[in-house]
Amino acid sequence: MALQMRLHCYYHHYPVLLLLLLALAAAAGGVAADDAGGRGAERTYIVRVDADAKPSVYPTHAHWYEAAVLSAAVAGDGSGEWPEGGPLIHTYSAAFHGFSARMSPAAAAALASAPGVAAVVPERVRRLATTRSPRFLGLLSSPPSALLADSDFGADLVIAIVDTGISPAHRSFHDRGLGPVPPRWRGVCASGPGFPPTSCNRKLVGARFFSKGYEATSGRMNETAEVRSPLDTDGHGTHTASIAAGRYVFPASTLGYARGVAAGMAPKARLAAYKVCWSGGCFDSDILAAFDAAVADGVDVVSLSVGGVVVPYYLDAIAIGAFGATEAGIVVSASAGNGGPGGLTVTNVAPWMATVGAGSMDRAFPANVRLGDGQVLDGVSVYGGPALEPSKMYELVYAGASGGASSAADGYSASMCLDGSLDPAAVRGKIVVCDRGVNSRAAKGDVVRRAGAVGMVLANGAFDGEGLVADCHVLPATAVGAAAGDKLRKYIASSTKQRPATGTIVFEGTHLGVHPAPVVAAFSARGPNPQSPEILKPDLIAPGLNILAAWPSGVGPAGIPSDTRRTEFNILSGTSMACPHVSGLAALLKAAHPTWSPAAIKSALMTTAYVRDNSNGTMVDESTGAVAGAFDFGAGHVDPMRAMDPGLVYDISPMDYVSFLCNLNYTEQNIRAITRRQADCRGARRAGHAGNLNYPSLSATFVAAEAGTGRATTMRTHFIRRATNVGGGPAVYRASVSAPEGCNVTVQPRQLAFRRDGQRLSFTVRVEAAVAPGERMEPGSSQVRSGALTWSDGRHVVRSPIVVTVQAPLQ
Repeated sequence: MALQMRLHCYYHHYPVLLLLLLALAAAAGGVAADDAGGRGAERTYIVRVDADAKPSVYPTHAHWYEAAVLSAAVAGDGSGEWPEGGPLIHTYSAAFHGFSARMSPAAAAALASAPGVAAVVPERVRRLATTRSPRFLGLLSSPPSALLADSDFGADLVIAIVDTGISPAHRSFHDRGLGPVPPRWRGVCASGPGFPPTSCNRKLVGARFFSKGYEATSGRMNETAEVRSPLDTDGHGTHTASIAAGRYVFPASTLGYARGVAAGMAPKARLAAYKVCWSGGCFDSDILAAFDAAVADGVDVVSLSVGGVVVPYYLDAIAIGAFGATEAGIVVSASAGNGGPGGLTVTNVAPWMATVGAGSMDRAFPANVRLGDGQVLDGVSVYGGPALEPSKMYELVYAGASGGASSAADGYSASMCLDGSLDPAAVRGKIVVCDRGVNSRAAKGDVVRRAGAVGMVLANGAFDGEGLVADCHVLPATAVGAAAGDKLRKYIASSTKQRPATGTIVFEGTHLGVHPAPVVAAFSARGPNPQSPEILKPDLIAPGLNILAAWPSGVGPAGIPSDTRRTEFNILSGTSMACPHVSGLAALLKAAHPTWSPAAIKSALMTTAYVRDNSNGTMVDESTGAVAGAFDFGAGHVDPMRAMDPGLVYDISPMDYVSFLCNLNYTEQNIRAITRRQADCRGARRAGHAGNLNYPSLSATFVAAEAGTGRATTMRTHFIRRATNVGGGPAVYRASVSAPEGCNVTVQPRQLAFRRDGQRLSFTVRVEAAVAPGERMEPGSSQVRSGALTWSDGRHVVRSPIVVTVQAPLQ
């Protein structure tokens, strides 16, 4: 019927189409009848046309192309369906004239004989450069991956993005091809400046904003700088939303970098935006209001790329809000924070949340520094503006040297390239070396540009190590690691007037197939868990370094007011980018396994994570190049394909969390603040300790009171776990242990025989850690030892990290 109405429209306005239809039908002959594939065999074809052959009755080439595809569909296979949004995928007018469209082989054959059609060529799959993380995670394949297929790409699941709002008109949030809004959805589409009531659709099903907490502390919102609506004027919320659930968009790139297809983890999942972050920050009362609304609205996943605070759980608004959401069956995914590479920096550590650190992908944006003495220093950048002269070497100046600072600035301010710190006469026409820290990386480039320099090298300090982030700089600029920064400063310091230090920046675009990958991003926050060391945090890592995703049209890619460039997509780094990867994957798992609890979903993601990179070595720490450990990557890097069928899961009920809080020695009032229920802790405290929470990882901390006394000492603990069989039927799992160094680990029983799907069986893990006679440990120091417990039935591998920390007393 839809096709008939469309054809009627064409007949009415363009009578010559009738002649074309008849010609196509005659030319096609019996092709349609011989085509056994029908519409089920559709594929994409690229159609090349003679540019001058367009009949004058059609106002545009696109009208002609649509009519031709419709005619071919009727002549070839009698199809009566009209794709939403029209039959065309792309139209072409520069490299050649034509279009691409989905059709059956019979329709393609009919179209090939139509007047004005030069060729009809089947599309072949090529490995383009993409947002990369879907392909890196194994989700982009043909046919679609099992996880995407079994979950219907996350359709009818709603992901709440608690962030800076959303840009609703972005192509990543179109609703073409989506079914009706799920009837259980109870949310609203709040309107306001730049966000009319029609902003929501079948993709963006709801939007709210929460500013009362912000305004109560900071005063009334400055509405000349911010908008009182869900509209994203920062970019962060739009970026994270599209990572979690952006639609397929092509072409996508940032200033020409990372060109390819943009796609979120759950492309058909619905989105609900909850704006809680403003220029003054993200306030706890507003965050809690967003959690409250999200639960009432009926979301399935909450994605929170907002940093936490290191306070007890009963004082942590995010932990409290997340507990209520988890109790309602909602998966909560939160960023681990960007305080790495130092230890004890991880945030959002409540065990009922998935705490996500950041790793790299096998893609890089090299922009190396070539020095006048022949040295080449590795760097990274995303810069798409006017390039430096390729054959010219520019004078280099270190902003912190005596000649670089303005008269009003000290050497430290100048070294950081703070606003007003540079002397234009000293840096004009040169490449300036700035130290990383204090102000934003993009802001440093703006300071350098306004001072008249032609380029910038951003050098890491010792704390930053070798971790590099590719930024969208406002001038030719690159970032180098700490070792390269030292070489650069020494080279400049050794220069003379007769032999000045010179160099240039060579931008190499986008490189794929980088080894090793993944690595743990230097900025990714690290454990141990500062609130409850019995729970290993972060839980796992996901792609978070140099991630391309959607960007608002009114915000420059550098994120500073002076950047007037505009781009549809932007490349950002942070655990903020890693978190929505896990949020989207959680939605896929929940769609595929609707009866799984939030804890079961997190368990599936953790026990199937991997710890080896694409060079088959243990993942390394980007900041040092050394082998990374469980405090860096938790259970490992997320592997969504294996998480689809984990074999066993470690499930946790709300009452299990209450027992955990009891064993943290929280008072009943403390526990009620989190759980909204009374707790009798007497039984829980008799039964065990906080480490007995049925968590997918095991972490033990011992205090070696005898360290350095010359006497041997052995410390012991145990963990009780319950494994639920979700592998589909009877199975026998056998345990294998890779014990941490200096530890003895036993499992009882060593075999779990499941008779049916859904059955739960318990086991005990006993850990002994020894301090050898005469072994010295400095007061207050600690040793971290890692291993793993693995259960396998020959088809599934269920891995839990074991981390043992031995601490020496302070005195």
